[in-house]
Parts: sequence; C-alpha cells; structure tokens
Amino acid sequence: MRLSVPSTDEHRALGESESFLNMQERVSRVAATDRPVILIGERGTGKELAAARLHLLSPRWGQPYVTLNCASLTESLIESELFGHEAGAFTGAVRLRKGRFEIANGGTLFLDEIATLPVTVQEKILRVVEYGQLERVGSSEMRRVDVRLVAAANVDLRALARNGRFRQDLLDRLSFEIITLPSLRRRGADILLLADHFARKMAHEMALDFVPEFSSGACDALMNYPWPGNVRELKNVVERMVYRATGPVMDYIVFDPFESGEPLPPSHEPAQKESGDSAAIASEVNKAPSSSAGLPPELATLALPQAVRALEARRLSLALEECRFNQRKAAARLGITYDQLRNLLRKHKSFVRS
Repeated sequence: MRLSVPSTDEHRALGESESFLNMQERVSRVAATDRPVILIGERGTGKELAAARLHLLSPRWGQPYVTLNCASLTESLIESELFGHEAGAFTGAVRLRKGRFEIANGGTLFLDEIATLPVTVQEKILRVVEYGQLERVGSSEMRRVDVRLVAAANVDLRALARNGRFRQDLLDRLSFEIITLPSLRRRGADILLLADHFARKMAHEMALDFVPEFSSGACDALMNYPWPGNVRELKNVVERMVYRATGPVMDYIVFDPFESGEPLPPSHEPAQKESGDSAAIASEVNKAPSSSAGLPPELATLALPQAVRALEARRLSLALEECRFNQRKAAARLGITYDQLRNLLRKHKSFVRS
C-alpha cells in the first residue's frame, strides 16, 4: 500500500515515441477532471506509473495515494481490505481496521487487476463511486468517503461484462476515460532509450567505474525482440546484461534465463540421450537456410589457429542471431550440445560480430 506518490527516478516514466507521448498527454489531460479512469494495458506496460501520474497532476496531489492489487487477495479478504472491518466482525478480527477507501479519503485509490474482483464486491464499489458511501465489514453504519478511483486491467472488460463476470453499471461508471498503454512493441523508438537508462542504473547500483555499452548486434537484438513482458522484461534483460558483462561492450544477451541457465543434472543415460528434444529442435531450426555458409575473404590471410578461432566466433554469432539468441536452439543449429555451446561462449567471452 502506498500513501504518497514517490518522486524518485525509479517511478518516472521515460519515452519519446509518438504512442508513448500521446498516452502521457491523455493522462495529463484527464488528471484535472477528478473523474474515474480505467487504464488498459499488457503486463509490464507501466499502469501503476500512469496511475501515479494521474494523482500527481490532479488537485488531490497532496492527499493520500493508495494502491491495491486486487489479484493478490483471496475473495474472503478483499472486502476487508477495501472497506475495512469492525472488531469481532469475523474470526481473527481482533481490532477495528480501516479499509483502503477510508485510508485514501481525500486522495486517489488505484485498483490494479480490477477484473479479478468478485461481482458482489463490484456492487459495493459501485455504491462508493456513485454515492461516496461504504459499510465496514461487520457494521451497518454508512460512512462517507471522497476518493478518486483509478482502475487497471489487462483483459477486455467489455467481454467480461457481456459474460456477466463484470458489472456493466460499474464499467459504465468507471469509464469516464479509457486510456490504453502502448506495448513496448509499439514503442520502438523507446527501446534503446529505456535500455540505456536501465543499464546506467544497474551500473550505478553495482558501483562500476563505467557504464557498459551495447554492441550493434545487441542493439539489433533488443530492437527485434517481441518483448512479451514489455518494459518490466526489458529492465530485467538489461540488468542481467550489465551484471554479466566482462568488459566495456555488452553483446551477450539472455532473454530467457530458464533456457540459458545451467542444465539440469544429467541422468544415467548416455550423453546423446540427455536432451530428449534436441533432435526435434535441430529438425525444426535446420528447416531454415543458414546465412553463414562459406569462408569470409578476410579470414584467408590469417594463420590457421587465428582463422579457426575467428570463424568459430563468427559462426557462434550468426547461429545466435538466427535463433533469436535462444541458446538451446543455437546449439542444435550448430550440431553441438548445450554444454558445448556454453563452453564456447565462455571461451570467446561473448559472441563476436564481424
């Protein structure tokens, strides 16, 4: 629960893309109206940041800003969290407790994942929004509150309303303004801006003497990745890059730490059978033609050991790019085991673009 809007850099939204700036402008405009707002967006798109901005730019900016993730509580606890309870209202209620609406009185209440609320609770929220009244659990006394409500969801609320899983009257009351937060895929111009920001913060956190830079290959990979987890996923990926960097240039990316982490302990079966799906992966990835056939002319003048090493590094780089940096698929594409690929990456420190 948050009672005031943080002003730290961590809670500042960054972006220069048209879709991001349009969203920020809509947030700024509706902030002054004191009406309910619904924020729609995929996970990791910054719905809580947008809600905090709505409060900060509103006439209520000096009053409490309270948040609640509705999906984090069981149905039996959600009413108590929202509306409070009297002492003895239920087993374990040893003292009076104010709910989030009362705590946010005069300010803003942000309800994230509002689609997960039971319909019975939605009815009581509608009363608060319509009349500014609520009852604590275990009490029949009506209490007045003045709260600006901001809700967020990552699902189609209209479809839920049509199916009876979300009250249409509450949806109508909350939807004075619907603001859709753009996915990172629609914010291409912001990806490298955000990546640089997160890299600098991580370098500062690790007390590094320098901020590692992204190689051109790493920049291409960041721009081409679909980012299903949006900004939150980008932050994790970049922080992992800085943490694992061995020099001033970062060109080794781990998008999925589960796939690129250390393998499970081997079984007692022969080594070639340790990965039951390696043959299937190899069959899948080898359907696409490889772009690394042939010896680059610049290697022809090198001594054999140096040429072999340079070619090996180049082949690793191309395989990783072709497989979108999925190391298990890259290993299958190269016809080696995952452990052998990891050893080669350690040998070359990273993959080298040439």
